[in-house]
Amino acid sequence: MNTIEKLKWRYATKKFDKTKRLSETQLNTLKEAFNLTATSFGLQTITLVVITDEELRTALVPHSYHQKQVLEASHLLVICIKDDITSSDVIDYYDNIKNIRNTSELILKPYRDSLISTMDTMTIEERQNWSKNQAYIALGNLMTVCAIENIDACPMEGFVPYKYDEILQLKQKGLKSVLLLPVGYRAEDDMFAELKKVRKPISESVIEL
Repeated sequence: MNTIEKLKWRYATKKFDKTKRLSETQLNTLKEAFNLTATSFGLQTITLVVITDEELRTALVPHSYHQKQVLEASHLLVICIKDDITSSDVIDYYDNIKNIRNTSELILKPYRDSLISTMDTMTIEERQNWSKNQAYIALGNLMTVCAIENIDACPMEGFVPYKYDEILQLKQKGLKSVLLLPVGYRAEDDMFAELKKVRKPISESVIEL
């Protein structure tokens, strides 16, 4: 299949085959894809939590409005944001640039100071919302990679974040959960698999100037 055919093949999987599991290679591809996601300034204020443990996922089902994809999928991916962005996050980022690219301090300092100043002008809520925007970019990226790799997925906002944070002990890691993506293989009897996609004509969704 070409790229468009794979995107047509993709749908929000409602029922997963509980007997099928992603390979380590497939999981590593998703981890790499997440890490390669474009983020504003390249700051990467998002983290991916990969959950395999079934007992843990069972505990999360009631806080996912009883959506069974959380448990039945091969793995549950939880996209999280930092609970706040501090100047040390910016400093660490520019130190990483210096180490990888061997860029001089003279060049990096103005950019680092400017980004620290930008973050300082925001409230905590604004910084969190800024990070959430990056999380949605990562979700879209992962969904596209899943389609290309023939991995089924179901993007989910329907869950209780503070309960996830509590069960997964995310607060201790300085994180907050914002999005879910169960991944695996569709069940043969998932009625949604064969439904035709419903989309506007391209002429209505795209404007060419």
